[in-house]
Amino acid sequence: MNGDDPEDRAPRTGDGPIGALVDDLVRRAAAAEAAEHGRAPSRRTALVEDMVRTSLKVIADGTDLGQVKVMERALREMRTAYRVFNRYKGVRKISIFGSARTPEAHPDYLAARDFGRLMAAEGWMAITGAGMGIMRAGHEGPSRESSFGLSIRLPFETNANDIIKGDPKLVNFRYFFTRKLMFVSHSDAVACFPGGFGTMDEIFETLTLVQTGKTHPMPIVLVEGSDAQGAPLGYWKRWEAGVVDNLVDAGWISPEDRSLYEIADSPADAVRRVTHFYRRYHSSRYIGDTFVVRIKRPLSPRQVEELNDAFSHLVKSGTVDQHMGPLEGEDDHVTLPRIAFHHTKRGFGHIRRFIDRMNDMPDEADA
Repeated sequence: MNGDDPEDRAPRTGDGPIGALVDDLVRRAAAAEAAEHGRAPSRRTALVEDMVRTSLKVIADGTDLGQVKVMERALREMRTAYRVFNRYKGVRKISIFGSARTPEAHPDYLAARDFGRLMAAEGWMAITGAGMGIMRAGHEGPSRESSFGLSIRLPFETNANDIIKGDPKLVNFRYFFTRKLMFVSHSDAVACFPGGFGTMDEIFETLTLVQTGKTHPMPIVLVEGSDAQGAPLGYWKRWEAGVVDNLVDAGWISPEDRSLYEIADSPADAVRRVTHFYRRYHSSRYIGDTFVVRIKRPLSPRQVEELNDAFSHLVKSGTVDQHMGPLEGEDDHVTLPRIAFHHTKRGFGHIRRFIDRMNDMPDEADA
């Protein structure tokens, strides 16, 4: 969540003659980049220097060949995926998870297809695993042009579906961990359709990252098909009763953690829930322990006071305050107002409720 890691702020330097060679090599590469594209050397250059040094130290670490292969392949996979996604910065994206085994005539497939189509109509792009079942439905609905595919190499289900196959937005992965990183880090929302172990892994990975503050807050909607009468088939209600209720009753998660996800009644209801999350909320980050929420429209003084009254348990010290521009240390989305407070860094289910409360507030004349 854009936190300030002390190691991030102070890359290692030195390392004797090898370090000097690395410095010279990276600076030459940065100078060539600047000459060709007009980009000045930046903090990125220092981080690349540190990456090269770390790679060279693997030679002396006694790392075995298999471990080196994992590191090298993972870095290449991340670089390739970032290059693809960086061409679409500024476009909202939603990851769609669900079973690869869902038949095309199944109500869940039809619901995923409709959901993807409706999200594309809202200007969003879809990210799926590029396989069959729900993944194909998640591409069919929004169309190839509005889809990304993140394919994983498996002993089975290895081929990309016919919609995304051959598209430049299809990225192939060997490792689940690099693939999951791309799903979550590039998503502004997640939609989960019924599925098996893989789907459960994806939903719990996302819930855990949001619950612990290791990724940005985002809507997580659970969606499914309907019966002949238009009622949901009931997969997610059974999942909630069998899994979530059990965890809450045992005390392994907190009651407010239920706020991290929503069960939708239909594809249209799921779209409404996703888009409502961004009605006022734009994005967020940490500056030290200060949680900064960028909002599309300011709140009135009365509404800020309402947040202070309702969510004082989230504030470690001071109050919830509104700022009409960026805080010190920020250099993006500078025209947007901010809501900021010194956060306890606990209770991220309550953070979701905080965002929901802001989104539900009407635009007042004295804002």
